[in-house]
Amino acid sequence: MSDPILSFAPVTSEEFAALCAAAARQTGLTISGDSGAAAKSVPLVGTFEIGWTYSAAQNTLALQCLKRPLGFQAVVRAQLVKLVTSAAPEAKTSSTKAQDLGLDRPHPYFKVRSSRLCSGAAAQPDESWTLPALLKAYGWPVPADDLPGGGVIAIVELGGGWVQSDIDAFFASIGQPTPEITDVSVDGTENSPGGDADMEVALDIEVAAGAYYAATGKPATVRVYWSQDIASAVAKAASDGCDVCSISWGADEASWGVEACQQMDAAADAATAAGMVVFAAAGDNDSSDGGTTPANVDCPASCPHITGCGGTSKTAASETVWNDNPGNADGEGTGGGYSTVFPAQAWQVGAAPPPAGDSYGKGRMVPDVAANADPETGYEIYVGGQATVVGGTSAVAPLYAGLFASYGTKLGYLNPKLWQYPGGFRLITEGGNGYFEVADAPSPCTGLGAPNPDTLAGLGKT
Repeated sequence: MSDPILSFAPVTSEEFAALCAAAARQTGLTISGDSGAAAKSVPLVGTFEIGWTYSAAQNTLALQCLKRPLGFQAVVRAQLVKLVTSAAPEAKTSSTKAQDLGLDRPHPYFKVRSSRLCSGAAAQPDESWTLPALLKAYGWPVPADDLPGGGVIAIVELGGGWVQSDIDAFFASIGQPTPEITDVSVDGTENSPGGDADMEVALDIEVAAGAYYAATGKPATVRVYWSQDIASAVAKAASDGCDVCSISWGADEASWGVEACQQMDAAADAATAAGMVVFAAAGDNDSSDGGTTPANVDCPASCPHITGCGGTSKTAASETVWNDNPGNADGEGTGGGYSTVFPAQAWQVGAAPPPAGDSYGKGRMVPDVAANADPETGYEIYVGGQATVVGGTSAVAPLYAGLFASYGTKLGYLNPKLWQYPGGFRLITEGGNGYFEVADAPSPCTGLGAPNPDTLAGLGKT
């Protein structure tokens, strides 16, 4: 085998074999693998190492595991292509196939409304929301409430990008000034607009900054952290002094592996100890979270030091669990369930217990909180030069980030306070996410429920 040029994270021999099989299905290439032999490597992502050789003549890709990893989900397709084309010129003739090598990794949680476009008078307010209208429906704080504000908002992105014209158009459309946005590259990843993930980036920035301004009357300060590793981005944001952090990327716990999940929570623990609140989307694939069983939870939302954000379907008249495919555990709807990695948390007072006899997770319940996420009742944003309606639990994390940035700075470890704060939320009592149904208690569909922002403002004073 020639010198390997990619570094990422396979795990056991069995998982490595599964990786090879998945790569074969997605590229159409013949894949072979060896999890034992040693070879020279060029590390790319932390200590995750794998060797590979591509043969254009034989149309094969050979993979070789070199070091025990922490979870191979952190590999980024774009980095693979960059390395293939720069270090293996013979592979350029089949670069499109190499580009399709989709490895398990965190992915964004946005969903586009089926009717997709809206434009001014053509928008249907009973089906989609402008941000100001949604905030008003939730009873959002207003500048006259004189909240402390001042929270710096960190947004973690693993791909995609934003352009100033989209940001300017969005904030002009809702009558707000454009926020101050700074890009921070953690590991060489940069703002790179031009792909599907642009929708995630625009959604995150526009919702977080717009929610903050609505509450304070002051433009938000937003720092976008570009990285191929969520934990590293969270650590960097905390070290930079950010006050809240929004994460809209994730994957089911099994894709991460136990060790990687625990390292993610360790980073969040350190960040909250430094005063930064961390929010993460709970997933958009109902109770399965895209996993192989009907009930899985998403990491990083499952981390005890991160506030997991679930989704609802909100109209002017009602708010229910977001689930566009009722009865389907692997449809389009809010993630949620019980962790197989993290134990039940004592501070989740009153949380519904796992079903009796359940063979899936029995640990920490996810999510903690919820808000509108259904793309059919979605958010009107600007991306790619046009107005678009978008939903997903990835809208909920930045919504809460903007809200809590308005409550002040250095609020830190939020979860125990949220679960013991009377009146801070409105329980969602209708619907389910496939395997789980809501009850008269915080549920593994929508957690504590939708926000009562005026009441939650008291957390900034405790």
